[in-house]
Amino acid sequence: MPSGKIPRTLQRIIFAAGAVAAITGCEPQKKAPPPPPPVVQVLTVQPQDAPISQTWVATVTGYINADIRAQVSGYLLSQNYRNGAYVKAGDILFQIDPRPFQAALAQAQGSLAQAQAQNTANELNAQRSTDLYQKKVISQQQYDDQMQAFEASKAAVQAAQASVQQAQLNLTFTKITAPVTGLASIATAQVGDLVGPSSGTLATVIQVDPIKVNFMVPEQGYINFIQQYFNDPSKSPIGVAGYDGPGFPITLTLANGVSYEQNGKPVVGKLTSVNNVVGIDTGSISIQGVFPNPGNLLRPGQFGLVTATIRVEKNVVVVPQRAVVDLQGLNQLYLVGPDNKVNVVQVKLGPTTGSDQIVTSGLKAGDRVIVEGTQKVKDGTLVNPTPYIETKQEVSSDDLPAPTATPAAKD
Repeated sequence: MPSGKIPRTLQRIIFAAGAVAAITGCEPQKKAPPPPPPVVQVLTVQPQDAPISQTWVATVTGYINADIRAQVSGYLLSQNYRNGAYVKAGDILFQIDPRPFQAALAQAQGSLAQAQAQNTANELNAQRSTDLYQKKVISQQQYDDQMQAFEASKAAVQAAQASVQQAQLNLTFTKITAPVTGLASIATAQVGDLVGPSSGTLATVIQVDPIKVNFMVPEQGYINFIQQYFNDPSKSPIGVAGYDGPGFPITLTLANGVSYEQNGKPVVGKLTSVNNVVGIDTGSISIQGVFPNPGNLLRPGQFGLVTATIRVEKNVVVVPQRAVVDLQGLNQLYLVGPDNKVNVVQVKLGPTTGSDQIVTSGLKAGDRVIVEGTQKVKDGTLVNPTPYIETKQEVSSDDLPAPTATPAAKD
């Protein structure tokens, strides 16, 4: 093949490839269809009454905490309960050796019998002395001596009876019983120990059903609560004479973040006590509440969060908290207009209520607020709105009981 010439076969291949490229390049490319509008979940807001709740750190404590101590001295013969067991009021927890006290009781009973015999003899002498004195047979001195002896013997009988009662009581104290129904602690004394009033606590029995919670409310929060009752103090659930009503319900969240529930519903306790002073050193007031505790599952010493509905805001606009977007300190909501386009508005917020947020300005009744899908849109985006459905957690957090009006105090 001469130098510089391309073979015919190769020329044909190059020509065919160029023709194909020319034809392909001339064909118009089809445009991809636009993506569908993003699907968002929207909530149409309407004015409603919103309960305002508040939460405080609480400590769980026993309803009654009874320290068990020995009231007489003696050797411990037995422990009659299992450590940590549930005991009933009157159950024998410990037995002290009763033999010394049985002997003391027998001796006291013997002394009483002697005193009673002497008293009987003195009573007969006094009767005879009375007859003889009336007949002028004995002198005034003899009569007085007999009467004094009789009175002394009566006093001796009373003293002997008291000794018997004390001996019987001491014998009873050798059986150390539970004063309340509840959970008994691990014993601090062992069989064979010499125990007595100075031995300290042998065990503790704690009534845990119902069970109490203690929490501290700051002075400012307390004032914010009570100021709504300034015009009619009789409606306040605290400070009412003889208050023991269900007017201020509370709920409890345990240390692991789980709500204290039964059958899928929060267990509702009630406020029972408000201290009479605000602590100068803490600036807080101590408050107690009570919860039912079937099965004794809650134990004293646990920590938790007590939540209560402190007031109800009337006719306010409420949205889920996760619908609010915080942009450099500005609170924004994404609204869907009649044309299904997004409009971003700035709003002012009020207090929270459960998982919801009160909006004080920037929102009106009938507005459609995007709750799910704000991260997929911006101002002017066309969207496909669908109804918003609350999650189970949001429903339960919004299901806090509201305070009930307390009957007016009677004069």
